[in-house]
Amino acid sequence: MERQAGAESILDSISDGVFTVDHQWRITSFNRSAEQITGIRRDDALGRPCADVFRASMCEADCALRRTMKTGRPVINQAAYIINAAGERIPVSISTALLRDRQGRITGGAETFRDVSLIETLRKELEGRFQIGDLVSRSAAMRRLLDVMPQVAQSGATVLIQGETGTGKELLARAIHDLSPRRRDPFVAVHCGALPDTLLESELFGYCKGAFTGANRDKPGRFALAGPGTIFLDEIGDVSPAFQVRLLRVLQEKVYEPLGGARSCRTAARVIAATHSHLEARVRAGAFREDLFYRLNVVQLGLPPLRDRREDIPLLSEHFIQRFNRRQNKAISGIAPDVMALLMAHPFPGNVRELENIIERAFVLCARGAIERQHLPDLFAARPAGAPAPVAETMTGQTRAAESRAIRAALESAGFNRAAAARALGLHKSTLFRKIKALGITLPATDGRHRAPRPPRAK
Repeated sequence: MERQAGAESILDSISDGVFTVDHQWRITSFNRSAEQITGIRRDDALGRPCADVFRASMCEADCALRRTMKTGRPVINQAAYIINAAGERIPVSISTALLRDRQGRITGGAETFRDVSLIETLRKELEGRFQIGDLVSRSAAMRRLLDVMPQVAQSGATVLIQGETGTGKELLARAIHDLSPRRRDPFVAVHCGALPDTLLESELFGYCKGAFTGANRDKPGRFALAGPGTIFLDEIGDVSPAFQVRLLRVLQEKVYEPLGGARSCRTAARVIAATHSHLEARVRAGAFREDLFYRLNVVQLGLPPLRDRREDIPLLSEHFIQRFNRRQNKAISGIAPDVMALLMAHPFPGNVRELENIIERAFVLCARGAIERQHLPDLFAARPAGAPAPVAETMTGQTRAAESRAIRAALESAGFNRAAAARALGLHKSTLFRKIKALGITLPATDGRHRAPRPPRAK
């Protein structure tokens, strides 16, 4: 007993999480750091299968400890993640070893895991990656947007989010709510464009008993359910002019009347509205009230479409793969290079939602390894496998195409004076000549420094 107590004291003094298992994979020891990293009490972990406790990315498909128990070889510093008691994803570094008794017989296994969240954060910063909630990006346009989100969230001001369908407007609204002092209060979303006026009115403001046939009890609306939290009005540009008047009063005076009610109710909810349409244009066309627009447009945030931030496609793909690996207990390793080239060339009219759907479909068809061309929708699989991909389908090709356009524009602007074009591009003349040759750009016989030879005069 003294020896066991001494061993537990030593384990509790280690900053890494440590646990041991027997041959049935039941946890036999669980140190203090393991409790802190996972948020699971030792008494709740002991005796349980380790996969139930850790819910790690490798538990089902590639358990490091199982591999060590099978081969006898230790695993050193393997990257993985666990899901803690709060449901958060914690990146960890894992090492494993066998446990033996005095006679050298294997009695179980031991695993240490180190929380590398800080290292992961620094790595993302070095990669130019940033993330708030499910919004993940490395594009400059999104960086400007996400940089102001903490201030917007703390302010409590009404927010108008504009962006095409599928860009993630509700994700942005939820992220603002989660960063705000209202994070512990409800977030209530309503799709305004999906309901006619009468239903939308009762949905938002509720109704009183007897307000209409079948109303045999009072029913609170979404504003009441939101309380002091956040109400998200999606597709606000689709509501009728008549309903815009009722909504204007809520924003101006913070009061509303339930359908069939005689008394006004107050609301403390913060309003975040979103639309795929250009509200300023609708105001000019007389389809949207100008006073309501200015009430909604206290803080305007614009979400760029995915085609304008293609550098986020690999990052978002990785994000969705990690999410579906967790949800479906799979271990898909990534996306094959030729598949990524196809995704980079796709226009994505459905934006981020379309990319998510493509990855989710691939998970249905892909059992293991990387996502290949045959796992994509027919739209992508139509090109013959042996056919070369267009230049624009590769990152290198996109770079070459952009360089070619820039050089041609500079040459034309300089009247094909190559020295002047090189100065305009900030390149040495020899570097420009080399790029012109490599890109296959054809030039006229003479440049802007010389006049073309005059034809001989007729005699």
